[in-house]
Amino acid sequence: MTTTASIPPIVPADAIRLGSGRTLRFEGRGHGAAVSYFLVDNDPGQGPDLHRHPYPETWVVLEGEVLLTIGELEFAATAGDTATAPAGAWHRFVATGTGRLRMVCIHASDVIVQEFAE
Repeated sequence: MTTTASIPPIVPADAIRLGSGRTLRFEGRGHGAAVSYFLVDNDPGQGPDLHRHPYPETWVVLEGEVLLTIGELEFAATAGDTATAPAGAWHRFVATGTGRLRMVCIHASDVIVQEFAE
């Protein structure tokens, strides 16, 4: 049994950084959290390939511009916007504009489960 007192309250960014990039990947299960997330920090043109999850994913744009694709639909979003891809929907995003994209990708799961189209 895990108690709240045994879970460290702070997760250092370097402990969840993806490689040498700027993006962070947090999975809640090991930290007593019911959600997981990516803190995306991408340059224009960057973004994941088409994929889906067995749970919804919600995006919160903190800075920059992004083109979101959910199924056959595309949406442009900017700082302050929020969007959600339903469970099982194929989706992707790509940073657009001239500056960096900073966005939180919230996974409604304590682990990240992704299936890529190819």
